Amino acid sequence: MAEPLVKIRNVSKSYYRDSQEIPVLRSLNFDIPQGEFLALMGPSGSGKTTLLNLISGIDRPSSGELAVAGENITQLSDGQLAKWRSEHIGLVFQFYNLLPVLTAFENVELPLMLTKLSRAERRKHVETALSIVGLADRVKHYPRQLSGGQEQRVAIARAIVSDPTLLLADEPTGDLDKQSAEDIMTLLSRLNKEFGKTIIVVTHDPRAADKAHLIRHLDKGELT
Repeated sequence: MAEPLVKIRNVSKSYYRDSQEIPVLRSLNFDIPQGEFLALMGPSGSGKTTLLNLISGIDRPSSGELAVAGENITQLSDGQLAKWRSEHIGLVFQFYNLLPVLTAFENVELPLMLTKLSRAERRKHVETALSIVGLADRVKHYPRQLSGGQEQRVAIARAIVSDPTLLLADEPTGDLDKQSAEDIMTLLSRLNKEFGKTIIVVTHDPRAADKAHLIRHLDKGELT
């Protein structure tokens, strides 16, 4: 058996309000294989986004261990974690998080600015990513000149431009109309099938979740 890409062992997460402990995730144990397309579903407040933040290294568990591609990320320092995240994680958000003063090309190029790639190499990576998401003809457009679906495609191009190990999407269709939402999930499915990307999507939408290979439900911090 191949080693799973993501190993989650006895992971719990609590937040504190004054002296009161508020448990969000409780002793989670599960594996995510390489090449999986997983949808995480559950009611609001069930801990879906918290789990995504732990897997991406944005947040740390209160207890337990979390390994991605053989690296126990719970043992990394803040500096090591930031470097690891830039090399391994692509993030897609509900509201795109594009910078309005930058073109589509410049938004996608942003994650590469901290790498050692030359300007010509960065251009090649950006053009490839925008071509994959079907926006090769929109490189000079600003976010205000794009539809919501196109903005999310730019955001996905930005997430994949550095060829991350894991692509994590938090409600990527939550701000889109039905057709645009369908198009975005079809694109994610294509990234999984054609490019072998391991993808985890948090979603409330059963139609969006249908594109995934596997659906896991979180309820009150526990996997059901």
